[in-house]
Formats: sequence, structure tokens, C-alpha cells
Amino acid sequence: MATLRVPDVVPSPRQDCERLRKAFQVVETPPGTTTCLNVVLCCSCILDSWLGLGTDEKAVIKVLGHRNASQRRIIGETYQQLYDKCLIDDLNAELSGDFRKAVILWIYDPPERDARLANEALNSRRKGVNELQVIVEIACASSPHHLIAVRQAYSILFDSSLEEDIISNVPMSLQKVLVSLVSSYRYDKNVVDSAIANSEAAKLYEVIKTKKLDHDDFLSILSTRNVFQLKETFLHYRKNFGNSIDEDILNCGKGNLESILKVAIWCIDSPEKHFAEVIFSWKYSTQKPVSFD
Repeated sequence: MATLRVPDVVPSPRQDCERLRKAFQVVETPPGTTTCLNVVLCCSCILDSWLGLGTDEKAVIKVLGHRNASQRRIIGETYQQLYDKCLIDDLNAELSGDFRKAVILWIYDPPERDARLANEALNSRRKGVNELQVIVEIACASSPHHLIAVRQAYSILFDSSLEEDIISNVPMSLQKVLVSLVSSYRYDKNVVDSAIANSEAAKLYEVIKTKKLDHDDFLSILSTRNVFQLKETFLHYRKNFGNSIDEDILNCGKGNLESILKVAIWCIDSPEKHFAEVIFSWKYSTQKPVSFD
């Protein structure tokens, strides 16, 4: 999760903690205030969109949204020292809805945050693309060093490896792909061999023609080559065979495997394109009509 913008002059952790504490203590509407029933019904409809009750949410954003991960970690530690309370517990009590979840995720170190998101996905009732794509994002849209840190954090937090929990919780049709992606360690330097890219584009094309998308050759290329090499391979694929590789993958079928691989391709080749689609889909899936009847 990105920081909005760190100011040139950053207050001390103590000052940030005092500002957060003050934000949690905003005076609420005095008891006895008369409220029209229609207003109550209206408020119940929009309750999930509120950022919290009795809390200065803008102050929370101004502090936590404008600090980097290291600064937020220090704020959390200082808050515990000053008030003998866990900042995450207070945020959980004071905020609500998606805003609460977003702010709390801001507090965690990035590896712990992503480990928790992966675990949440693996323990969700549904195991479709919408739930599992976060695991692909962690594996394919972040650095290899971050992926290793996530796997380490996952083992510490949940007494199990990420790979083990994928095997235990994910449909068999997706296990091989996801385990291959999260187990990889890509070289992170810009080293590209055009001849290899051309050769491996042909291999990918042959596998896709057979619709065996979990073939070892396919997954080996996708999970071990560095991002720059894969981008070159995808360019050769389009140049040699007319379509982009994600188009041909989706032409193989409309199942979860095809969709997961499309997410992997986009996260490797153009992560901004993938996340733009995620935001667009989320925005329109959460728009609900409000009834005042």
C-alpha cells in the first residue's frame, strides 16, 4: 500500500501519537438529540461508507497516510509506550468498514501485511480469482526480496508455510500454478537474452495451443525468468503469433486457471494495468443503490 506523500518536515513519533489519540476522542453528538426516523434509516444505509463514529478520520489519514512504512512502525511502538495500548486495537475500535481495514493494513510492515492478506484469501469461503489474485500479485508484482520476506512472515504468523496452505486450501486445478509462483526467486536485474525470449515464446505458444496451461515448461518460464526477460518474451510472442499471450490464454477457456494466469501475465508485464482494472472493478461492484422507502 502506497504512502500518499511524506511531508518535508515530519513531526516526531510522540507528536503523531498525540494527534492520533486526540483524533480518537472527538466529542460525539450529545445524548438526547432528537433524530428523525427517516434520517436514521438513511444513515443506516450509508453506515458502511462512514470512516468511523466519533473519530477525526481526516486527522488519522493526515498522520498514517503521510508516513512511510518505517515511520508508521515507530509510531505504533511509541503509541504502545505512551498509552500502554496497541494502536491497531484502538484503530479497530474507532474505525469501521473498508476504511478501518485499509488503515490497519497501513500499520503493518509490508511483508506482514501481505502475509495476512494471503492468509485471509486462503481462508475465505470462496476460492475464486477475486480472492486468490492477491497471492499472484504478491508473487508477480513485487520484488523477489519482498516475496521471500512475505513467506518468512507467513511462517512466523501462521505456523505453516504459504505453500503448504495453498495445497491445503486451494482447488487442485490452481495449486500447481500458485505454488510455482510463490516458490520462485527471480533474478531482479535488467538482463535480457533476445534469442532465449524468441525460443521461449515459441514454447509458450505450443503449450497454449494444447490448452495444457499447467504444463511444467509453461510454469517454469513464468515463475523463474526475471521480469525484464519475460517482458521481452511476451513481445516476441505477440510479434511472432499475432496475439498477446494473455489473449491466447483466455481463448483457452473461461475458468479460474485461465483467469489466474492472465493476472500473473499482467502483474509481470504491466502491473499498473492490472491494478487499474482491480480498482475499476471494485469501484463499480461496491456501488449500491440507496433506498429511502
